[in-house]
Amino acid sequence: MTRGSTLPAHRLPQLPDLPGRVAIPALPEQSRTSRSPNSLEGFNSAPADDIRPALLNCLHSHRWTRRLTDHRPYPDLDALLAASDEASYDLTAGDLAEALAGESLPVLPDDTYEAAHMALDAAHAAYEARFGHVFVICADGIAPDEVLDHVLAGIRSRLTNDPEEERVVVAEELRRLARGRLLRAFVFRGAGNCATSPNGAAPGKQQEPPPH
Repeated sequence: MTRGSTLPAHRLPQLPDLPGRVAIPALPEQSRTSRSPNSLEGFNSAPADDIRPALLNCLHSHRWTRRLTDHRPYPDLDALLAASDEASYDLTAGDLAEALAGESLPVLPDDTYEAAHMALDAAHAAYEARFGHVFVICADGIAPDEVLDHVLAGIRSRLTNDPEEERVVVAEELRRLARGRLLRAFVFRGAGNCATSPNGAAPGKQQEPPPH
């Protein structure tokens, strides 16, 4: 993911349970092509090989991607989003490590001051040194000029977590990121009238991550 010129790329440490894995870069919003269906019917009927790459851009987990692909067809958008949540909650520690290997920090606005990039760089270096992976946070609904403060506050707050507490938070942030990206990657007709919040649970389904 492109970042400000003054913010050097963060290198993730080699994950012992994922030898040789190369991080999948976060891609910009999907363009609407014949290989990226823009309706639930198209999503349900498209060949699996066409669906998987787009799903991997939503969450860089092959287990999550297979679950959503193999459980088609979905009767409606809420069912797909609920399946996304359920698959996210079922990810193992290794799956979470795989997903994190494909993440990067949110992009800051182009006019962000150099000092702000330096502050984010320092905060993230402290986080990465403590937990061994990139910091992830869902910024859906946050105004562009508030993203930096949102990320910095999140890092500083979560630095006080112990590793197990942070693993739970990370899993939840990845779940929220996957939902938002899923909605943006597949521009479903009628999705604008859906009562489901991109960051919440599907109507009638209370979501609580199970303990691992």
